[in-house]
This record gives sequence, structure tokens and C-alpha cells, in this order.
Amino acid sequence: MSTEQEGGGADVPSAKTPPEGEEVLHRLPPPQPPSAEPPAQPAAEPPAEHAAVPGAGPADASAPGPAAAPAGADAFAAAPPPPAEPPTQPYILGGQYPPPPAAPPKKGRGGLIALLAAVAVVAGGLGGVIGSSVEKSNSSSDSSTTVSSSTDPKALERSPNSVAGIAAKALPSVVTIEASGSQETGTGSGFVFDTQGHILTNNHVVAPALNGGKLTVKLSDGSSYPASVVGRASGYDVAVVKIDNPPTDKLKPLPLGDSDSVAVGDPTVAIGAPFGLSGTVTTGIVSAKNRPVASGDETGSQTSYMNALQTDASINPGNSGGPLLNGQGQVIGIDSAIQSTNSGGSSPFGGSSQQSGSIGLGFAIPINEARRVAGELINTGQPIYPIIGVLRNDNYQGDGAQISPTAIQGTPAVTPGGPADKAGLKAGDVITKLDGVPIDSGPTLVSEIWSHEPGQKVSVTYTRGGQTHTTTLTLGSRKGDQ
Repeated sequence: MSTEQEGGGADVPSAKTPPEGEEVLHRLPPPQPPSAEPPAQPAAEPPAEHAAVPGAGPADASAPGPAAAPAGADAFAAAPPPPAEPPTQPYILGGQYPPPPAAPPKKGRGGLIALLAAVAVVAGGLGGVIGSSVEKSNSSSDSSTTVSSSTDPKALERSPNSVAGIAAKALPSVVTIEASGSQETGTGSGFVFDTQGHILTNNHVVAPALNGGKLTVKLSDGSSYPASVVGRASGYDVAVVKIDNPPTDKLKPLPLGDSDSVAVGDPTVAIGAPFGLSGTVTTGIVSAKNRPVASGDETGSQTSYMNALQTDASINPGNSGGPLLNGQGQVIGIDSAIQSTNSGGSSPFGGSSQQSGSIGLGFAIPINEARRVAGELINTGQPIYPIIGVLRNDNYQGDGAQISPTAIQGTPAVTPGGPADKAGLKAGDVITKLDGVPIDSGPTLVSEIWSHEPGQKVSVTYTRGGQTHTTTLTLGSRKGDQ
């Protein structure tokens, strides 16, 4: 029977980042520059009975044909249909008629050309007047038909609560973290926690830099600074790093929200460095909350538990440790894991190179939990986990989380004098609810316990011998990762 101690276990190797590989970004071909002059089109020979269109622009006397449209005219407007009884002479604005053309020669083509030339001379003068008027009303001196409209700068201002407004304010506080060690390297994200240079991120982001590795924090302006790990909690997948010589004038902490008040359907904004692309902003909604998630590396080891916020914002490897913001630009979570189609489970970002990207199921550590853990790491360098003092049986196939029926390697299933023992729980009991939240498995039990704080009182519903019971216990504590 495989068992695992409730409340955490020994440190499990952190997730490895994908090995470096070539990423091909497909670029669109650059637009071809237009030729200096459009290709000449053969002038269509209009029927003799159709009069020239009034208001036509200056004609090229060297190439007879229909006159060009004046500057500013709609070149695609349809020509008006001919009147039922067209006048024998073309009508010119102002009611004047030019002298009748000379008698056509034997071949009618020459007369038509002469007529069009005469009209073009008169209409050309009119077109010049119209063109001059348009030119005077436009600050541009060229003959382009492009219309430029003056835009009120205030119309381009973004609301502070728009995605653009939130991103503009938050981006300077989001950092890219590069961690390298003797055997692995990785890139993740983080955000400014305070003005002393503390950066909040994931444990698996900084893991490659442990045991003598190198940690670098890159700010949004491109400047990079060496950093050190202050503390990390593998069970929570939370870590705090500190810039060695922090540029205090560049550090602006992000405001922290209340993850307990989040509702399904609330808008979300995720910022990070997916696949190393710093400053990437994506949006979505909170698609679920209180989602029990046990995440591990590519070996399948379960390294962390969270009662997560679920979002459909596009987040990918490299978003790890980045902030998940609400519609007011406040941090409500730390992006930590995604549902992987390859493994069928949740994986922390930066896993194997075979890990798939976003499928719309991302998970973030609630900021209320991360804030508490970060404070412990800054103050003591170690996390504090709430516990109930039992060994759980992960081989149990029923609904709920079973306390191990027997001792394991000499360790009692229920810690004598511990919280569960004082509350009357015994070996073999199956816990089905914790503080009213349904428990369907061992990992769900741990996720729910760790969403509380040591010293809190919680109700526990359990079954024993087919009977359901409820008791109340006070959560104990365990310091440090084990």
C-alpha cells in the first residue's frame, strides 16, 4: 500500500526547463513598394452618343481618352446613366454650350476625338479650379487622394481599467527571471513584491539556480541584475528572490488583490515571458476557482499542491511566476501550471520540451495564500505548512481521502496528540469534507488544508464503518520543506 504523509514530503527535483531549441518565427513578406507610375491602361472608346462626365479632371492632351477625376473625387463612383434624350451638345456647368464641332470627316473617329479634346479643354479649366480649391483646404501640397482626419488626442486615451490601461501600468513591475545551474537552465517570470528588491515567483522557476547556480532578474527596461534566493516553498511552489543591488528608483510593487473575493467570470490579465518573450500580455476570465491541483515535473513527481484559480487566459511555459491580474490591475494569483495534453495532468511551466502549450486551462496560486507564504519566507527563510497530523492512503479508490489503516515504517497513521487525534479521528477513517468543501481524493485534501493557516479551526466530515460523523479540529503547523 502506497502512502504519503499529509502536509508535504521530501523535496522533489524541480521541473526542468526545455532544452534550448531553435524557434522559427514566420514573418510575413514585406509589402512590395508601389511603382512610380501605374501601368498605362488603354483608353476605352466611349460611344459617340454618350456625353463626357461633368466635372472631370484635366486630360492629357497627348493621349485622348476619358478625363481623369479631380483630386478628392471618388474614383470608384459609378457614372450616371445617359438621359433618355441626351442633348446634342455636352452640358457644361453654368449653362453654356461650346460652339458646335466641325462636320465630321468621312470616317467618324476623327470627329469624336476632336469633340473630346474640346470638352477636355473647357473641363480641364474647371478641374484646375476644383483642384486648386481642394489643395487650399488641405495642408498637403501633393495631389494624393488620401484623406487625413484630425484625431482628438483625448479620444486615444485608454481607460485605466481597460486591458491596455492595466498592461501599461503593470508591465514595468513584471520581470523575467533567468536561472542556470550546472545541469539545467530556465526562464520564468516574476513581479516586484516590495521596494526593497524582493521578487515573488514560483519555486520551480528558481530551482535550476540552487546549489551554486546563477540567478538574474531582468526588468522591463532591459536592465539585468544578479539576484539571490531568499526562501522557497516547494509544497506551495512559491519562492522569493531578492535583487542583490536593487535599483529602488525602478521598483514599483504591484498592488495585491483579494483572491477570496474572485468570482467565476471575472476578467483576468496574465503578464509574463512565455517561451522567453518578455512583456507578453494575454487576457481571459476566471473559469473556475478552488480547483485542487497537484503539479509535478516531467517525471510525474507531485511537487506542489494548490487550491487554484483556473483561467482561460493564454499562458505557456515561461509565464511561471508571473502575475494574474483582475479587472482593476490587482494581482489575484501567480501563474504556476497548465493542463498538459501530453501527460494528461497538470504540469508546471518550464517542463520537458515535449510539453504542450496553452489549451485554455491554466492554474494560478491564489494571492492570499502566496502573500502569507512570501511573508514567512522573507521573515524566516522557511515556509510554514498547516497540518492535521495524519498519513493518507493514496491507493484508496473510493470517494474521499482515507487515513492510512496502519502505521507506515513505524510511524502511526494518526499522530498521537496531533490535531486529528485530539478531534477523534482514527486510522482508516475516510474524510469527505473539510470546512464544508467536498474532498474527493488525497491531493484534494492537502490542497484544501494548505489554503488555510495554522491555528484555524475547521470542521471535518468523515465516515467510519459506514457511518458519517463531523468533528472540529484546530490546524497544527510544520516548518520547512521535508
